[in-house]
Parts: sequence; C-alpha cells; structure tokens
Amino acid sequence: MKKLVSDILLELHVPDFNVTKQFYGDLGFRVVRERPPEKRKGYLVMRKGISILNFFCGNREVYKQTYFKRFSSKTKRGYAVEIIIPLDDIKNFYKKIQERHGDKIVGPLKKRFDKLDFRMTDPFGFYLRFVERYDWVNKKN
Repeated sequence: MKKLVSDILLELHVPDFNVTKQFYGDLGFRVVRERPPEKRKGYLVMRKGISILNFFCGNREVYKQTYFKRFSSKTKRGYAVEIIIPLDDIKNFYKKIQERHGDKIVGPLKKRFDKLDFRMTDPFGFYLRFVERYDWVNKKN
C-alpha cells in the first residue's frame, strides 16, 4: 500500500465543475480525476503538489445533499471553515493572483505569526488562506 501524506481529505460541495477547474487551475491545481456531473454522482479531484482538494456534485443537485440542504441558502458555503494552502513562493503567487482574482482577495499579503499569508474566497464563498510553507507539526511556538 502506498504511504499517504494524510488520511484526512477535504471535500467541497460545488454547483459547477467548470468554474471550479478554471479558478483552482489558476491557483496551480490540476485535475487528477473527474467523473462528470450526472444527478448527484459528479466528482472532481484536483492536486497541487501534495495538496489535494475533492469536489462533489458539480451541478445544481448539490443543493439537494441530505445534510447541507437543511441550511438556509443565505448561509455562505464553508461558513466558519478556513482552508489553509501552504506555498513555497508566496510573493510571486500573490502577484499572479492579484492580477487574475484580485476581487476575491479579502486579506492582503502580510506577515502574521512570523509568516507571510493572504486570504481570499473562491467563486462559491469558501475561505482560503495561503501561507508560506513551514513545518506545522514540529514548529515550537
């Protein structure tokens, strides 16, 4: 069996795989697996280095998902969740993102807790934080 980097996977429920592939493609993610949307059977896996994001459904059927349909349509997708994506060259990445998706940046590039980071939302309202790569597990505060 292949060694896994992590046994926790993140799955985002989105209504449009085309928008997802365009946006996350601009962030450097590439499609590694896709099952086109058909009712509630669509699935998309995208990867950037060792970071993997999974996307469910890809069409309007996403709003009928058993658990999430209980919430108001006014509740922002991903409410109270921050998706952290580590980067090696955050300054150049930030410049590229400013040009393509500057309207989605909600927190500019600045030093926080001794590391550079910035925050943005994706087209569906998920909150993303990009941070300089460092050892999260062994870092002493």
